[in-house]
Amino acid sequence: MKAPAAATPMAFACAIAAAMRRDGRSPDAALKLAAITPAQLQKPDARITAHQMEVLSGAAMQALDDEALGAFSRKLPWGSYGMLARASLTSPNLGVALKRWCRHHALIAGDVKLELVATATSATITVTGEPVAPAAQREFSLVHLLRNVHGLACWYIDSRIPLQGASFPFAAPPHADAYVHMFPGGPLKFGADHASIRFDARYLALPLRRDEKALQQMLQRALPLTVLQYRRDRLLVQQVRHALLTEPARSRSADDIAAALHMSTRTLHRQLKEEGASLQQLKDEVRLEGAKDLLHRSRKPVKQVAAAVGFASEKSFIRAFREWTGTTPAAFRDDRPST
Repeated sequence: MKAPAAATPMAFACAIAAAMRRDGRSPDAALKLAAITPAQLQKPDARITAHQMEVLSGAAMQALDDEALGAFSRKLPWGSYGMLARASLTSPNLGVALKRWCRHHALIAGDVKLELVATATSATITVTGEPVAPAAQREFSLVHLLRNVHGLACWYIDSRIPLQGASFPFAAPPHADAYVHMFPGGPLKFGADHASIRFDARYLALPLRRDEKALQQMLQRALPLTVLQYRRDRLLVQQVRHALLTEPARSRSADDIAAALHMSTRTLHRQLKEEGASLQQLKDEVRLEGAKDLLHRSRKPVKQVAAAVGFASEKSFIRAFREWTGTTPAAFRDDRPST
C-alpha cells in the first residue's frame, strides 16, 4: 500500500519538540528546517511528509546528541544505532543478526528489552519494559524503536519484509489510520500487553547482503531505515510457491495470488521478474512436483493425477509432463524404484 505524500502524524513532530524542550533546548530551529510552522504544530490531526520527519529527527538527534530522542534514561549519542548495526554485520543470516542486535541494544538502553522469538511460521520481535519518556511521548518512542528494527531487518537483506501483524501497548490514537503505512502487512492490535512486530520466519534464514561500505552510505542520513521503501521481496518466490502448494484451488490466477500476498498483480509480476522467476514457471514447478509425488506414492489413474495438479484434461497433462521430464506419466510411474 502506497502511503500518501504526507502520512506521518504531526503528533510525532510534537513528541520530538517536547523531547527537546525537556532537555532545555528550543525546537524552533529544527522545526524551521523541516518547514513545520508553530501553527501547524498545534494541529493534532495534521500530517507531515517522510522527508519532513527525517529532517526534523536528524536535527533533533544532533542537537540532543541522542538518537533515541529522549526515550531512555540515558542518551544514545549520535552513531549508537550505527554501532549496533555494525556489530551484527558479519552475521551469517538475518536471524543471527537480529538476535545480536537485540542483545546489544539492551547494553546501551536498559529501560527496554527486545527479544526475537521464532516458530515454524512466524518471527516476533517483542519490546518489554517502558521508555522513560512522558506518557504523551511513549507512543512515538515505541513506534520509532519498532520501525527502526524493522527497517534494519529489511536493510540487512535488501528486501521488503511485509509484516504479519503488529501490536502496541496503548489505545488506538486519533491518527491510527497512519499505522497502516508505518507497519504494512498484517492486522494491527492496540491495547496489547507489549509492543511487537511479527513476520514470516523464513526471512530469518536469508543471508545478509550489506558490507561496511553500504553501512557508511546508509548512516549518512538520519532515518533512512524507517523511510526507505524496498521494491524487492527476496522471499516472494517461496511465498508464491507456498500459496500454490497449500491452496491450489484459490491460486489459479495471478490476481488470486497477488490478493493473498497483499499486493497488486502488476507488482507481483514485476517482483518475480526481479527475482529471475515468473508465475507460470513457478506453477509448472509446483505442478510437476505434485504430479511426481502422486505418481510415486499412489496408484491413482493418470486422469485423477492430472485433475489433482490443476489440469483440465488428461491429454494436456501428459503433453506437459512429457515436455517437463522427457517421458510420460505412465512411464515415469513404471520407473519408480521398488520397495
